[in-house]
Amino acid sequence: MKFLTILPAAIVALATPVLAESHMGAGDPAAGEDVYKKCRSCHAVVSPDGETIQKGGKTGPNLYGIIGKPMGADPDFRYSDLLEAANEQGLVWDAASLAAYVVDPTAYLQEVTGESGRSKMTLKLNKGGEDVAAYLASVAE
Repeated sequence: MKFLTILPAAIVALATPVLAESHMGAGDPAAGEDVYKKCRSCHAVVSPDGETIQKGGKTGPNLYGIIGKPMGADPDFRYSDLLEAANEQGLVWDAASLAAYVVDPTAYLQEVTGESGRSKMTLKLNKGGEDVAAYLASVAE
């Protein structure tokens, strides 16, 4: 009888972290802020009202609010043909796509668009992509 009492509590205890992770995403925003330092040489994070959240270069587009935006959509930035193809196909950045993109930008874009070509982004993050996506999502909330 104790088993029947303990079982529901155990299920809830085990499921709670999974539910929280699926709601919030798999990444850690605090860890992502640290990993983002690798991105600053090319990307800034500046809010629409002009607040600079992360100083950075202008080689790449502003990453404020990137999660939920169409790929290749900043009108002030000249994207690679692959990102333009992603935009034309209506692809949108989410945490999973951004995390996959930063591992190998060219391979990711070739896979999702079915096109050949190269990405302009040359940095590859072997780890921490989920964290960077979580961080970028957190600063635009």
